[in-house]
Amino acid sequence: MTKILCDVYKSLKKDEAYLYVEQKKGLKELPDELLEVFGPAEKTLTIILTEDKKLARAEAAKVMSEIEDKGYYLQMPPPKETYMLDLFCKKDKSDHEC
Repeated sequence: MTKILCDVYKSLKKDEAYLYVEQKKGLKELPDELLEVFGPAEKTLTIILTEDKKLARAEAAKVMSEIEDKGYYLQMPPPKETYMLDLFCKKDKSDHEC
């Protein structure tokens, strides 16, 4: 069974965005464009990934595959529920929503 010692970083710029990287490589080999979009990062966790590892929002096998192929796995925030959007949008006189 393959294992990857992985550091998980959270974005201080984008809420609920996380980067998974191999610990021995860290953030130094990531594309500049990715780091610019991700923003400042804070290390939150170090884990040993295996294909059967339970993760909250991703399949461990996919995370491992992307780390091996691209050098990282980017976990973006879950989509917002559309039924809640009307709480945050103002309606104009013609009833158009934002």
